[in-house]
Amino acid sequence: MTKLKLGRIPDEKPVKVTIELPAGLHGDLVAYAEVLARETSQEIKDPLKLIGPMLARFMQTDRGFARARKIRRTPGANSPDVD
Repeated sequence: MTKLKLGRIPDEKPVKVTIELPAGLHGDLVAYAEVLARETSQEIKDPLKLIGPMLARFMQTDRGFARARKIRRTPGANSPDVD
C-alpha cells in the first residue's frame, strides 16, 4: 500500500475558486487522484477537488506557518491583526 499524505476526501460545502495550473502539475494531480482512488476505494471524479485538501494538509504540516499563526493569535502581540 502506498503511503499518501491525503486520505479520504471529506464532502464539504465548497467555495468556488478559479486557478491556473501548469500542464505538468495538472497531469501529476490527475495521476495522484488515480492512486488515491485505488488506495481509498473512493471514486474521484474531479481531480481538481484534491487541491483544497492538499492545501489544507500543507498548511497543517508547515511549522513556520503554525508559529506565525500562534504569534498572531497571542494577545498583546505586536500585530494589528490580533484576533
